[in-house]
Amino acid sequence: MPWEELQERLGYRFRDSSRLEQALTHLSRANEEGDPTRGNERLEFLGDAVLDLVVSELLMEQHSEVPEGTLSRARASVVNTQALAVHARELGLDRALRLGRGEERSAGREKASILANVFEAVLGAIYLDGGLGPARSFVERECGELVAAAGEPTVDAKTRLQELLQASGRPVPGYRTTATQGPDHAKEFQVEVRVGERVLGYGKGSSKREAEQAAARQALASLEA
Repeated sequence: MPWEELQERLGYRFRDSSRLEQALTHLSRANEEGDPTRGNERLEFLGDAVLDLVVSELLMEQHSEVPEGTLSRARASVVNTQALAVHARELGLDRALRLGRGEERSAGREKASILANVFEAVLGAIYLDGGLGPARSFVERECGELVAAAGEPTVDAKTRLQELLQASGRPVPGYRTTATQGPDHAKEFQVEVRVGERVLGYGKGSSKREAEQAAARQALASLEA
């Protein structure tokens, strides 16, 4: 993916492009190039801390009556590996990743852990390059819908589906946006929910969260029939 397009997707233009390059460089690639310090692990470490801070602040602002224990669980649901991997795919970070040959052969671009790490590394790079303001804006754009929903007291369809699958020993579901249609003021998102290669349900909505909930409801209806 061209870097101009990637920075448009990120909503941030780097002053020092080497930071973005490092954020996209997996340790396997850095080792191949003879300089493991150029891998993204340190940026991922920083980005993880920034993500926890910003999500905690947003949760405090948006769910002022929610107790600490609920806020902690809500934060965990926003920053979990699967959720961050979805954000990474939607931004195109899976295509922009710089992987070593071994990780490339073992489908590293599809591994949730690698995708979640590169999302956090990019956030760390944005923080170093532009400060907390741009980093906070990035998190709000990518995680805002999940933060808004995280403090809701009711158990939603996505949570019920995950609990049902885990209770039967199956992996957690993954959500993928398959299409986006319409003008900016009236977009429609189409989403599918999968476990491995199996599609469990489809959904549409005016936001990604709404479409994901619809897909989860369809999957639940099928599994609970």
